[in-house]
Amino acid sequence: MKATNTLKSAEAVDVKGILSQRGTMSAEEWNQMRRAISSDQVALARLEIDSLLREIEGGKHDPGQTTRAGVGAYLLGQHVIADRLLSSTTGDAVGTYVHALVLMSLDRLGESEAKFAAASKAGFDPVECTLKRAGVIRLQGRLDEAEQAVRQSGAEGARRAEYSYQMGCILSDRGDTYGAIEYFERAVDMDPHHSQALFRLAEQNALYGNDAEAIRLYEQSLSRAPYHMAAMLNLGLLYEDRGNYSSAAFCFRRILSFDPNHARARMYMKDIEATQEMYYDDDMAKNEQRMAHLLSRPVTDFELSVRSRNCLASMNIKTLGDLTNTPENELLEGKNFGETSLVEIQELMTAHGLRIGQNLQASAKPRDAATPWAAPVPGILPLGGMELSPQEQALHLRPVADLNLSVRARKCMARLGIASLGELVQRTADELLATKNFGVTSLNEIRQQLSEHGLKLRND
Repeated sequence: MKATNTLKSAEAVDVKGILSQRGTMSAEEWNQMRRAISSDQVALARLEIDSLLREIEGGKHDPGQTTRAGVGAYLLGQHVIADRLLSSTTGDAVGTYVHALVLMSLDRLGESEAKFAAASKAGFDPVECTLKRAGVIRLQGRLDEAEQAVRQSGAEGARRAEYSYQMGCILSDRGDTYGAIEYFERAVDMDPHHSQALFRLAEQNALYGNDAEAIRLYEQSLSRAPYHMAAMLNLGLLYEDRGNYSSAAFCFRRILSFDPNHARARMYMKDIEATQEMYYDDDMAKNEQRMAHLLSRPVTDFELSVRSRNCLASMNIKTLGDLTNTPENELLEGKNFGETSLVEIQELMTAHGLRIGQNLQASAKPRDAATPWAAPVPGILPLGGMELSPQEQALHLRPVADLNLSVRARKCMARLGIASLGELVQRTADELLATKNFGVTSLNEIRQQLSEHGLKLRND
């Protein structure tokens, strides 16, 4: 799957060396850490960051390393931990800048705005801080002030992808969709890996049914850290809708590896399992047969160090399938089995589309409503002679986009040709449930959204 391909490093990053430093973190070290997370070094980088986090949790309080641990936690998507570690950062330009990014991710916008200003004063790239701060101002609804801040970045700012991205967001918030798209495309032209601009372009393509292009853009947006769960979630839903269940499942598992309690990802995994049972065919049978053959292959078939081979043998791990049923911590508890051996085994499993302990996945639990995503469609359905007040008629004429539905519910509306609230309320729950990939969760979502407008489905 393209979305999971990491970038090959032109030169290996000394992640351990960067994390072990005690002084303030440099901008170059920050860029190297991002590159390592986005490359084939990701497994090693994760181990080194996790190791430092354990040291900090164990009482090690060197300010420089605490900041580096917080930066690492942010790159791994652990924003609450990153906030706690970076909250005590003083005088570290990179640490302050990353803390501002963390606060923005946690929707603490006022604090984030102040942190970006502080990062600029501390010496972090002032143009970048100005543009990011403008984005936080925009998120608080102060569009004119945000635009003024973007333009204050001057000629240097205008040469950056972030400038075009922020201008695109401002235009989008003002309702100028085509102007926004032009700016997002300009941002991607300047930086083909600008994840947020790619996300917005992917979102627009999905909104208008251009799923193939949306998938390509979401995949491209996930080529550089930090990875955004919303992009991974939406990509998984698009894969699922096109019947690519294995790729969809990978996306949802990746989310769960960062956040095991992510409600939507857990439910989508359950939906995929149910769908696979409904649409089981010869191709799936062949895939299962190939997977069974792969899992039965002995670990002795692969090039491993003598230490790794001996450790696996001592733990009676004979096949790749055994590794999928063994948690990483159990491997690390093995005699003479260290992190170097763990990385070696991880790389072996990744090369074959597997991961250690993947078959220990916990069962899924119900989710809440999905990421809002809807497209207005013109037209109304006759209202069957109902006597409606002018206010009620206006409500029935409103597009289904006003319900702010998830992508799955939106696609159901498109398949049924439902454009307005008036058309929707003339449908029964059974009619909706009969649509492909539309389940009880989506039905409850629609009922909840309609109830907020004082409406119900027919026969409800």
